[in-house]
Amino acid sequence: MFKTLSVFERALIGAGAGGIAGAFTYVCLHPLDTIKTKLQTRGASEMYSGTFDAVVKTFQSKGVLGFYSGVSAVIVGSTFSSAVYFGTCEFGKSVLATLPQYPTVLIPPTAGAMGNIVSSAIMVPKELITQRMQAGAKGRSWEVLLRILEKDGFLGLYSGYSATLLRNLPAGVLSYSSFEYLKAAVLSKTKQANLEPVQSVCCGALAGAISASLTTPLDVVKTRLMTQVHKEAVDKVVAGVSATVKQILMEEGWVGFTRGMGPRVVHSACFSALGYFAFETARLTILNQYLRRKELQDVSLAPAVPLD
Repeated sequence: MFKTLSVFERALIGAGAGGIAGAFTYVCLHPLDTIKTKLQTRGASEMYSGTFDAVVKTFQSKGVLGFYSGVSAVIVGSTFSSAVYFGTCEFGKSVLATLPQYPTVLIPPTAGAMGNIVSSAIMVPKELITQRMQAGAKGRSWEVLLRILEKDGFLGLYSGYSATLLRNLPAGVLSYSSFEYLKAAVLSKTKQANLEPVQSVCCGALAGAISASLTTPLDVVKTRLMTQVHKEAVDKVVAGVSATVKQILMEEGWVGFTRGMGPRVVHSACFSALGYFAFETARLTILNQYLRRKELQDVSLAPAVPLD
């Protein structure tokens, strides 16, 4: 019955499920993201001897709440950005599937790229505020936002945008495509219509781990750009990326690009496992409810059959 839905209906269902999945997943895994950010911030090698040391020092300085710095921005931003991401992906899949000359194998990566390009414009300000707070910025999310606008203007909210896009495009293509391919393989082998919860978790975890391990260097560059207190020329982002890469090479060598890889791979695997599980569950729930209401509406609008 899903095939009878229009492109717009599929996109809306995907957006609704994506928003629910995004908020749920980001909040669950925010502590891991906090530790990853601390390890990737400039000077982290002098402050922390490793992941465990970062966890201990964070707990000692701020307690449990220290792992949830910037979580309010995460809830708002992740819900909206995930809704846009999955809605765009579903829209892209539906449109591309109608093109007879477009290779089927390229539909998942193209749809994933489309979703990331659109959602990155929303995710960057959210991640900027969150990571400033995770790195030690004081005050609430809105206070950090006002300080950024005061010092750097509106473009300051997009510090690290090009690095984010460079990271998110390959990461999105790798993660989304891997999950779609694995999902298709599992469904083909099991002859099922939808994935079981355990299958969604396994496929998502594997897809996330592959994506994170290959894109950590780009994530390090993006984090360095976002955790700078002030940028004099926020409109010269490409130059900022280039300068940051050179700085990391000069100060830490190639190993600098692997900072935070361990927690990032764990975070991404868990994030994708929870995220795709939540998305598939929410999508099927919304879809079933929508089809049931649509069916009832069609029945109520159907003309009455006269009795003989």
